[in-house]
Amino acid sequence: MRRYNPYTLPPWLRNVRLICKQFIIPFSVFQAIRTILLPTTFDVLLLTLFIGIALAIYFDWI
Repeated sequence: MRRYNPYTLPPWLRNVRLICKQFIIPFSVFQAIRTILLPTTFDVLLLTLFIGIALAIYFDWI
């Protein structure tokens, strides 16, 4: 299996990845506060999705 190299991605996809990297933590914090104040099933699932995306981006899984 080949190792992941972000420099082999197209330039537009690298830009999307960098933009997501900048915004995922503030979105996750906002969603966590919202989930604490008004917990619904959708909020919990969205928070889980945001945390998963944040982990994937910061550990270079995607």
